[in-house]
Amino acid sequence: MSDIAISVETRFIDAESDPLAKRYLFAYTITITNHGTTASQLLNRYWLITNGDGKKEEVQGPGVVGEQPRLNSGEAFRYTSGAVLETAVGTMEGHYEFRSDGGDLFKVAIPPFGLAVPNAVH
Repeated sequence: MSDIAISVETRFIDAESDPLAKRYLFAYTITITNHGTTASQLLNRYWLITNGDGKKEEVQGPGVVGEQPRLNSGEAFRYTSGAVLETAVGTMEGHYEFRSDGGDLFKVAIPPFGLAVPNAVH
């Protein structure tokens, strides 16, 4: 088990959303913290995005926001990205793939988190 912790903050971006066009933009800020004793580098990301109608979209690729951060023991990396949904509510979940300085590959799960327009959750 890894000692990498993931925390998530989300917010709805009203100014760039258009409910009539079924376009709801959400920003999410992720903080990745290495609580372990070994440095590790984030190699890849995988997201499963599910909208309020149950439509699923998978997103995967190298790094996050164009970077593959290497975290020494005690270091954190924070970034903000976005997701566009066709509904006012949805969820995201996934994992990051890391390589430790010792060469071990491992995944860190990102538990499901909600995306919701304020006061839209029923």
